[in-house]
Amino acid sequence: MSIRHGLLALLDDGPRYGSRLRTEFESRTGSTWPLNVGQVYTTLARLERDGLVAPGGEDPAGHTLYAITEAGRAELRLWYERPVDRTSPPRDELAIKLAMAVGSPGVDIRAVIQAQRHATVKAMQDYTRLKAQALAALESGAARERDDVAWLLVLEQLIFQTEAEARWLDHSESRLVRLSLTADRRAEGNPPQAADTATATAPKPRASHAPPR
Repeated sequence: MSIRHGLLALLDDGPRYGSRLRTEFESRTGSTWPLNVGQVYTTLARLERDGLVAPGGEDPAGHTLYAITEAGRAELRLWYERPVDRTSPPRDELAIKLAMAVGSPGVDIRAVIQAQRHATVKAMQDYTRLKAQALAALESGAARERDDVAWLLVLEQLIFQTEAEARWLDHSESRLVRLSLTADRRAEGNPPQAADTATATAPKPRASHAPPR
């Protein structure tokens, strides 16, 4: 997740101090990816080092404000224009867990899949309920439209993601069942096949052409 570019996007609306950036980031994303103030200020320090933001004075309460620079705006435009790179996908704990479980002694991989499916379906139901609430707030006019539309988009991405995960878990379980059946058939079929091969390759007795006695 690009905290760096998320903060630049918020600063593009005007100078902010660290705590406010954290609050607005979490409001825009529905606290799906919570930040702590340390992360925010560490990122701001790196952005300042790279010339993408600069201190912009203080607010009436004495908070140091940060403002985006022209270089920062150029970087933000490039971020919006560039597709997200999928050549180096982030590590996925579930995929790694199943990969490690395959062939591990004492691990019931189907039980692992079933437990995860239960959790995934529950998460999908929770996201769907939150989506209904967000839509109701937008339709009633009680929501802050920009933040709630942004949160709605995040929720729908999470719903699609969990739906895909549930389908992948179903596929993985079916795949394991098919591979297990194939392995069983091979184990049962090898001895007879070996015997048949031995019979087929053994030299046959030649017919005798000697006259009967």
